[in-house]
Amino acid sequence: MSITPVSFAGLGARARLEIIRPVITDERQRRIPLRFSPTDYKLSKSNTFAEITIPGLETPPLQYVRGGSETLTVQALVDTSDTLDNVRTSYVDAIRNLLRPDSREHAPPVVQFVWDEAVFTGVVEKLDVNYVLFGSDGVPLRAQLDLMLKEFRPAAQQVADNPRSSPTVEKSYVVRAGDTLTSISAAVYRRPDEWRALARANGITDPRDLRPGRVLTVPRLM
Repeated sequence: MSITPVSFAGLGARARLEIIRPVITDERQRRIPLRFSPTDYKLSKSNTFAEITIPGLETPPLQYVRGGSETLTVQALVDTSDTLDNVRTSYVDAIRNLLRPDSREHAPPVVQFVWDEAVFTGVVEKLDVNYVLFGSDGVPLRAQLDLMLKEFRPAAQQVADNPRSSPTVEKSYVVRAGDTLTSISAAVYRRPDEWRALARANGITDPRDLRPGRVLTVPRLM
């Protein structure tokens, strides 16, 4: 038995986009199905580092600045060649609407890409639609969707899930121009009042004497 795009729609778990913010109780409005599950998807994430300029060094030390947002890219196919309905109104418009600001949130909805399980949570950053099949009257019947989602994680959740620093683990810190012991303490401990622990661990008697490029020991907090 040959498998056509339409018959394939009934095989296996179907991928979908699901609106999680704002809260929508009507499941038919909250869930946006994809006619066919994709063959693959791609997750990408990057970090930003700053180069610390120290005269005489061939390779400057790197200082972690921040993490970048993770992105998901997926290519999907939607098709109405069996019913001859307009694929734009049946599938594409609902996905395009995810790019529009919601009146309650004043921002586009937060969605999950679900394929048997929740794979990714984010906002739709980009959507390319390529119509590839038409009826005799010019009605589009099939479209290829190139969809990009950007990760959405509230700041409070990130602090709770993955704190960037821990007061119980000894680390090191490369001083940058404009740094003070107070600002460094706020960055590594989230407590600016712990600057004295940094001063003691590094033998600093004058808190104003911080040269860019100096490597400080960040001690554990007792």
